[in-house]
Amino acid sequence: MNQTDNTDDDSTPRDFIRDIVHEDLNAGRTASVVTRFPPEPNGYLHIGHAKSICLNFGIADEFGGKCHLRFDDTNPTKEEQEYIDAIQEDVRWLGFDWGENLHYTSDYFEQLYSWAEHLINQSMAYVDDLSADEIREHRGTLTEPGKNSPYRDRTPEENLALFQQMRAGEFENGAKVLRAKIDMASGNINLRDPVIYRILHAEHPRTGNEWCVYPNYDFAHGQSDALEHITHSICTLEFEDHRPLYDWLIENLPVPSEPHQYEFARLNLTYTVLSKRRLMQLVNDGHVAGWDDPRMPTISGYRRRGYPPAAIRDFASRIGVSKSNATVEVQSLEACVREDLNKNAERRMAVLKPLKVVIENYPENQVEEFDAKNNPNDENSGTRKISFSRELYIEQDDFMEDAPKKFFRLSLGREVRFRYAYFITCTDVIKDDAGEVVELRCTYDPETKGGNAPDGRKVKGTIHWASAAHAVDAEIRQYDYLFSEEVPGANSDGDFLADINANSLTVLSECKLEPALRELPLGETVQFERIGYFCADKESSSDKLVFNQTIGLRDTWAKKKS
Repeated sequence: MNQTDNTDDDSTPRDFIRDIVHEDLNAGRTASVVTRFPPEPNGYLHIGHAKSICLNFGIADEFGGKCHLRFDDTNPTKEEQEYIDAIQEDVRWLGFDWGENLHYTSDYFEQLYSWAEHLINQSMAYVDDLSADEIREHRGTLTEPGKNSPYRDRTPEENLALFQQMRAGEFENGAKVLRAKIDMASGNINLRDPVIYRILHAEHPRTGNEWCVYPNYDFAHGQSDALEHITHSICTLEFEDHRPLYDWLIENLPVPSEPHQYEFARLNLTYTVLSKRRLMQLVNDGHVAGWDDPRMPTISGYRRRGYPPAAIRDFASRIGVSKSNATVEVQSLEACVREDLNKNAERRMAVLKPLKVVIENYPENQVEEFDAKNNPNDENSGTRKISFSRELYIEQDDFMEDAPKKFFRLSLGREVRFRYAYFITCTDVIKDDAGEVVELRCTYDPETKGGNAPDGRKVKGTIHWASAAHAVDAEIRQYDYLFSEEVPGANSDGDFLADINANSLTVLSECKLEPALRELPLGETVQFERIGYFCADKESSSDKLVFNQTIGLRDTWAKKKS
C-alpha cells in the first residue's frame, strides 16, 4: 500500500493535520514526511505529551516517513540528564522509536549563533540593554503599540561586537539580550522585537560551560526544524500566535529547508493538572512520592500503575485531533484501560480485607487443587492450579450477619459458591470482645466439587477466596483521583493544591494473595477477580510484595459524585 493510500483505510484515523499531509504528498509539495517530537528536558512527560507523541510518530508511520526525537535543551538552569533518560524510556514504552534520528538543539548551537550574527549583519537584530521589566513595559498592549528601545538603532558593527562579548562571557545574566528587529507596532505582540538570545551563566548537561548565551525557543525551534528538514512541524495551539515569527525567521535566514508549523488543541483532562510547573510543585512539595507516583498523570506514573501502553495509544486515537480546546473526561482514558485489560489481563484471586473461614467438615490435613482459567476471554491463555484447604480467607464485605434480601453473598445459614471449588454454608459466627466478626465456621458439600450441584440446585452468590496455608502476604495500594474537583483550582481562587483529594491513596497491609502472584513480572497487570486490576510495584520484593491498583472493574466515581 503506498503512502497516500494509507489514509484511505477506514481503520486509520483522519483529522485536519493528516488531511494536510495527505494533500501535500498528492500535490508533490512533500516527497517524504518528516515530523518531530521536541520535548524540553525539564521534567517528565505527561498524558498531554503522549497525545503529541502518538500524533507525530503516528503520522510518520502512516505515511511512510520518519519522526525525530529532538530535545529542546536551551535552558540549562532547568534541564537534567534524568529527564532526558526518562523521556526516551517513555517514548519507547509507548511503542515508538526514532531510530537514528535522536537530536538535541544543543547540536546546533554554533549554527544558530552564526544565524543570529547573520541577522545582525542584515540590520535585522540588535543587542538591547533594557532589563526584562523595561522590555515588557516597552512592548505595549493588545490595543496599544509598543515603543522602540533606545538601543534599537545601534549599528550592525556595534551589535556584532556586543553579541560577541556576550558569547565571551563579559556580561552578567540579564545585562543584555539580542532581539530581532521586526515591528514594535505589529498587531501580533510576538513580532514586537522578540528576544532571541539571552545570557545564562550555567552548566549545560551536554555542552558544559562552553556557552553562556542561549537561543530562546522561538529562535531555536524553526531553525532546528529546518536543519533536520522537518516537513510538518506540529505544535499545540498556544504556538499559533508564534507562527508569524516562525515564518519570519525561516524567510530571513539562509536555512537549508522551509518547514511549516501546524497547531492542534492540547489535551485537558478532568480531575487532572497537566501544567509541568504544577506537576513539579506537586513533586517538590511532597504531595506525591515522585514523578512516577501512580496518582500522577505522567507516562511513568501510568506505567508504574499498570496502564497498558496500547490503551494510551487507543485513547489518543479516540479523542482525535482538532483546532478547538476542550476538556476530556478522565473516565474516557479509564475506559480504554479497562477495555484493554479485560481482553488481555490474566485473572488471579486476592483477598484485600481478609476474614477467616474454617470449614469444619473438611479434613484437617487435606489439600485439593482446582483448575482456574487464566483469562476467560482468551482460550489460549490456559489454566493454573489453585490450592483449597480447611482454612480460607474471604473478603470481609462478602459476609453480612443480618443480610438484607438482596444480599447474595455469605450470611448465617446461607449457601454460596466458592469460585472453582464447592458450595459453602455458614453455620456459626465468631466475634471478638468488641463484637466484631473475626471468624466464620462453615460446612461444604463435597458433591459440589468444581462449583456445581449434581441435584441441580442453584446459588445466587459466587465469591473468591484464598487458602490460609498457601496465601502470600502483600501490601495493596489503592488509588483515587489526586484531585477532588473536575477543574482543580477553579473553585478555590486558582489554588489547585486546595483541591487535593486527602483520600487519593489507601494502603492495605494485611492482604492475602494467590501464590502465583509472587512470580508476577514487574509491569504486568492482572485482574484480581471481582475487585479490579493490579500490578506489582517497583518497591515489591521477595520479602514484601507490593501491588498497585491500576483501575477498578467499573467506574465508581460517578456514583460517589451523585
